[in-house]
Amino acid sequence: MKRFAALALLIVLSFAPRVAIPEEVTFHGENLETLVDTALASNPELKASESRWQMFASKAKQAGALEDPMFMLKLQNMLTREPLVFNKDPQSGVVIGISQQLPFWGKRALRHKVAAFEADSFHWAFEERKLELTRMVKESCYQLWAVDKELTIIDKNLKILGDAITITGQRYSLGQGTQQDIYKASLQKSKMLDMQITLQQQRKSLEANINYLLCRPANTPFGTVADFSLPRVTLSEEELNLSALEKRPQLKSLASLASKAEASRSLAKREFYPDFNLSVEYMLRRQVATGMAIDPGYNMFSVGVSFNLPFLQEKRGAMVAESKFESAMATEELNALKNSIAYTISETLAQLERRRKLVELYKGAIVPQAEHSLESALISYRVNRSDFLTLLDSRMSLFNYERELYESQAEYMMKLAQLEATIGSTTIINTPDIKARP
Repeated sequence: MKRFAALALLIVLSFAPRVAIPEEVTFHGENLETLVDTALASNPELKASESRWQMFASKAKQAGALEDPMFMLKLQNMLTREPLVFNKDPQSGVVIGISQQLPFWGKRALRHKVAAFEADSFHWAFEERKLELTRMVKESCYQLWAVDKELTIIDKNLKILGDAITITGQRYSLGQGTQQDIYKASLQKSKMLDMQITLQQQRKSLEANINYLLCRPANTPFGTVADFSLPRVTLSEEELNLSALEKRPQLKSLASLASKAEASRSLAKREFYPDFNLSVEYMLRRQVATGMAIDPGYNMFSVGVSFNLPFLQEKRGAMVAESKFESAMATEELNALKNSIAYTISETLAQLERRRKLVELYKGAIVPQAEHSLESALISYRVNRSDFLTLLDSRMSLFNYERELYESQAEYMMKLAQLEATIGSTTIINTPDIKARP
């Protein structure tokens, strides 16, 4: 009987709910801000985006420049029988000239504006990429935090179930239990082992993804993510929309493309006017004194202007139409993005509110109630008023509720990261008021 009492006490203690760690305890782990900074400094795709912007910015500096002037040197009206003799014919001479291509008034400025707006769009695309990278790092870290928390409680429950299987087996051998208890506990342990394998693989995938975002070797060890608190969004939906219209880089990128299309349209209309070519030539001559002619050999110069004839109206009309459709496309893409941002903000706020209420419900009601239910099952089991299966179900219910709490906390922070990326700013939150469950 003493042996049986010891076994019963052991199983009761193994199923007892653990005392919660005080929320004031600080946990050490990977620093999220440091990870984000590392990604922004090292990610090759982000560097490529920055180089693309700088490339187009350099092109903008070239767009409004004049073409290089053309220098000319020629021998004019030379005799074929004496090709290098200049004093046989008064029309022979050395001609030096220079010419410059001049676009019609306003074209240079418009070309520069087109290139500058295009470069500006790539600048804001680079800033948008930074927001996306920040969001992806945060989402992966919060997912990994939830996986680590679930692995921790799985390890705890595997130990408990292992002890339970041993004890129920001993009780069964003493005629004090049923085979069903052993099978039920073994089945729950197998399910939990399956869950553990899945989560371990998921953690490796998340580690590899974070290392990829940070441009580190895929097998670089990654520690645990520090615990966090759940902050509140302080701005209203209308304020968030106004903030997005002001700060979202992708909106500014599309606005730059719309401005570029308008400048392209003005440039296309200028193509109906001719470009000019100014030239100056100076002719060096020699004195000619022959039996048939006498010429003092005065030097001569000429000044000229030439221009193209813009007769191909169909081509230029197509250029105007192209810029018109480009402007319409950019404008509608801008409107579509504004509509998408408004929807995303509304949907994300609803999801945040839902997750916040779930966290409050689990922390304040469901998990404590599950702990009380487990304690009640323990008391009933001690006095043989309930069976082992009821005790096991209470333990597994508490386990599932704890998992759902961690998932809701991580999902809240992921949605918050998505909202920050949608707005283009992190100044949308207030002092945290709900702490994540350790």
